[in-house]
Amino acid sequence: MTSIDKISVAAMRVLAAEAIQKAKSGHPGMAIGAAPVAYAIWKSMRHTPKTPDWVGRDRFVLSAGHASMLEYTLLHFYGYGITMEDIKNFRQLNSKTPGHPEYGQTVGVEASTGPLGQGFAMAVGMAAARAHLAARFNREGYPIFDNYTYVLLGDGCMMEGISYEAASFAGAMKLDHLIAVYDSNHITIEGSTDITFTENVAARFVSCGWKVITVADGNDIDAMEKALSVARGSDAPVLIIVETKIANGTPLEGSNKAHGAPLGEENIRVMKENYGWEHEPFTIPQEIYDNFEAIAKQGEAKKASWDSMMKSYASDYPDEYMLMMDMLGGKVDEKLFLDESLTAFEGSVSTRSASGKILNILAGYLPGLIGGSADLGSSNVSELKGYADFSSDDKSGRNIHFGVRELAMAAICNGITLFGGLRSYCATFFVFSDYVKPALRLSALMGLPVTYIFTHDSIGVGEDGPTHQPIEQLAALRATPGVYTFRPADGKEMAAAYLTGLKLKAPMAIVASRQNLPTYEDTGAEASRGGYVLRRPKGEPDVLLIASGSEVQLIYKAADILAVQGYTAQLVSMPCMELFEEQDEAYKESVLPKHIAKRVACEAAATFGWERYTGIGGKVIGIDRFGTSAPADKVFAEYDITAEHIARAALELIREN
Repeated sequence: MTSIDKISVAAMRVLAAEAIQKAKSGHPGMAIGAAPVAYAIWKSMRHTPKTPDWVGRDRFVLSAGHASMLEYTLLHFYGYGITMEDIKNFRQLNSKTPGHPEYGQTVGVEASTGPLGQGFAMAVGMAAARAHLAARFNREGYPIFDNYTYVLLGDGCMMEGISYEAASFAGAMKLDHLIAVYDSNHITIEGSTDITFTENVAARFVSCGWKVITVADGNDIDAMEKALSVARGSDAPVLIIVETKIANGTPLEGSNKAHGAPLGEENIRVMKENYGWEHEPFTIPQEIYDNFEAIAKQGEAKKASWDSMMKSYASDYPDEYMLMMDMLGGKVDEKLFLDESLTAFEGSVSTRSASGKILNILAGYLPGLIGGSADLGSSNVSELKGYADFSSDDKSGRNIHFGVRELAMAAICNGITLFGGLRSYCATFFVFSDYVKPALRLSALMGLPVTYIFTHDSIGVGEDGPTHQPIEQLAALRATPGVYTFRPADGKEMAAAYLTGLKLKAPMAIVASRQNLPTYEDTGAEASRGGYVLRRPKGEPDVLLIASGSEVQLIYKAADILAVQGYTAQLVSMPCMELFEEQDEAYKESVLPKHIAKRVACEAAATFGWERYTGIGGKVIGIDRFGTSAPADKVFAEYDITAEHIARAALELIREN
């Protein structure tokens, strides 16, 4: 370790402690203890502060996001636009240095990694994306995609189940160019990890197919750099276990008191003495900035070499180059939106089958479309026909078998999307969206256009019973900011959903039926507005009937029952509330006129949320208890999700006055 390395690490440690102290909030322990580890990683990385979005860069993910000041000090010293004022504004309103790293808010942050373990899983996704793009575009002498993904995680990440799911997947797929560095400081908020975490982590990862390297002293930068060098030569994912001490060099070294609270002024004073740091708070000698700038120039030189290689590649492989550029730019062939086969449905078809048909049409237009299911591909109808499987032997495949790993699947798809050039999707049963939800929430928070396909959307699952019958899941997704939840009534609405999703910079949840549903003459492209009129009677309607998905057929039948009684109904399909709310007031008024207060909404799910459309005087027919095991038609009848019930509710409203 050189003297400049030593004082650069000291600067990182002190600056992190001072920022956290000024904020009176934060997690100094890991930021201090793992500083030499992070310094060594970034010193080895290929990155360019002047062009932070360079596709050929290495990726760094801080899975232990509470140690955010560790990453912010690196971004500051390397010149990513984090000023000293930004450091001083740590955890303050509208700061570039929020409490946890946030993608899109801070240049250089590759992912939002608040919940422990998700950053690790997203790093696996990034490695998978690199491997796929390398298999499709790298040629002899042209290692276009040869970058590494580094992820720094802690004891908490290791305890989370998602880490095991993702590690198992990465090992099975033999994802090289993935280097996970485990800051093993043996401390969590409640104390020593020994009270609850005693397993052999190295053995666990070896059993998953990882190569494991141990660094005995986290302060030994030379040993860390050597370990990284060995890791880069591996044909398997690598875990580097680094033994560190939380809050190293402070009076709170090794104590859980340093995990989630500022050190205190006196402890910082002693810390500075121990490091031989004699500078005023937030004051950094120029030689330290010069050191980081010199390291950054190495990355600029590597980028210049990569750019030169790309020019030659464009000349030698023009077709591959153009395809690659289109994929990296997210280009969508406009002919897709005119393809009539997308809406060529007739008769009785389940919307999961419609989804599968449309997904396969999209695959022909979208060369970057890649994804799969959590061991339910045939049930979700989510397999891309005619395309290979992504596997340990063939990374060019576009069908990913995620195994029974719903949460890791979703986080991996986030990582794939974050890498760039690919459009990811994942699928499972709707009731298992509970397992998916934490990663879907991060998709929304980061504005990632990941498509979530959820089939078996209601009590229509029937015989599988209450554990497999979604009730509250629709309400949960609709309550999540930034998620577009689309529950189509037929194949034409399904096509509208997918085409709309291609234009969104946000995740979309496709919620599809297991059972067959009619194809309606009235449905179509207007479903892209979220809600629209299916049938508008002559004159003033007596009542508005609103539904989504499989219950649209019920409001048609209910309207016929009302017609026999001499009453008319305006029928409204509401496949996506979020899109409907984005329409202008005039359009919404045309669909749901305010002066018509007699309204009935029906959905085979929790009634929560529908009151915004039915109002105080309206009625919502749904299910506010768990399901039961029986054939689908029997369950619908048992829970009174019927056309007759809708008609009775409407008649009660009509006859109130």
